[in-house]
Amino acid sequence: MAERSQSPLQKHLYEVIFGTETPAGKRFDLWLIWMIVLSVLVLMIDSVMWLQQSWQTALDIAEWVFTLAFAAEYCVRIYCSPQRRRYIFSFYGVVDLLSILPSFLELLMPGANFLLIVRLLRVLRIFRILKLVRYLTDANILVRAVVYSRHKIFVFFMSVLVLSVIFGSLMYLVEGPTNGFSSIPKSIYWTIVTITTVGYGDITPQTWLGQIIAAAAMLTGYSILAVPTGIFTAELSQEMQKQRVQLACKGCGKTGHETDAVYCRFCGHGLK
Repeated sequence: MAERSQSPLQKHLYEVIFGTETPAGKRFDLWLIWMIVLSVLVLMIDSVMWLQQSWQTALDIAEWVFTLAFAAEYCVRIYCSPQRRRYIFSFYGVVDLLSILPSFLELLMPGANFLLIVRLLRVLRIFRILKLVRYLTDANILVRAVVYSRHKIFVFFMSVLVLSVIFGSLMYLVEGPTNGFSSIPKSIYWTIVTITTVGYGDITPQTWLGQIIAAAAMLTGYSILAVPTGIFTAELSQEMQKQRVQLACKGCGKTGHETDAVYCRFCGHGLK
């Protein structure tokens, strides 16, 4: 997609808002992070009934200050972006829109019949916390590790699902509705809760054979718990290694530095 020609003002705003290399860009990012954290804090306080009753006016004012600030930020991002359509439909563009949309939709639903919808819209503001993702550099490494290991994790997920169906069917056959296992889906639910070592205790086997099957399910859960962790750790290690390789010293050209390193550990030359 071809980039639009930009005016000097648009280029300057783009460097400040989308970039983090300049002092102005860093100050803008820091200001925005504080705004996000404070807006989420206001949302949490607004959900506490006695605080809401005592500080309703102040909370409403603070909410609209944050909403208008995020709305202005969203509009400026669209204005200075060289590829507006790409930004609007990107992950961060959608998150930026979700951070302001509920407040404006709430104005269109003032009736008492819409109280539940309004409450949902107010809670949707929590998506503002996702705006922090763009400022977490290491989050990109985690995302890539998850993406690259998705096939292995899917195979693992299907294996656990098959085991859950087998154990659930056995428990339904052995325990039956009299002991709480009223259906195979509910027995599968019990199996998943047991294998994941959560163990709510809302359904428990009563017969000795059911307890043996339950013990086998628990041991299976502990045995397979490390599998996805190992898969993700291996991919994460590879991504971190790639990140170190990309960070090359301009003085000696050697790689292998930590991502937060400031100076080369071989020649002492600055890396930033």
